[in-house]
Amino acid sequence: MRIRLNGKEREVQGGHTVRSLLDALELQPGMVVVELNRDILERDRYADVPVHEGDSIELVHFVGGG
Repeated sequence: MRIRLNGKEREVQGGHTVRSLLDALELQPGMVVVELNRDILERDRYADVPVHEGDSIELVHFVGGG
């Protein structure tokens, strides 16, 4: 299925939740904030929210440094 991920069209396997999509992208859920169709998701909902054809997902990564 096609989604928009960080502003770019991307083909992904169907049947994903937000959590499984993060796993497929090798991202740690605790290190990103997910915006799904302009709504920021609470981290404890990632495993319950399905990803649908045409969804727009923005991932904001936290980066440590000094």
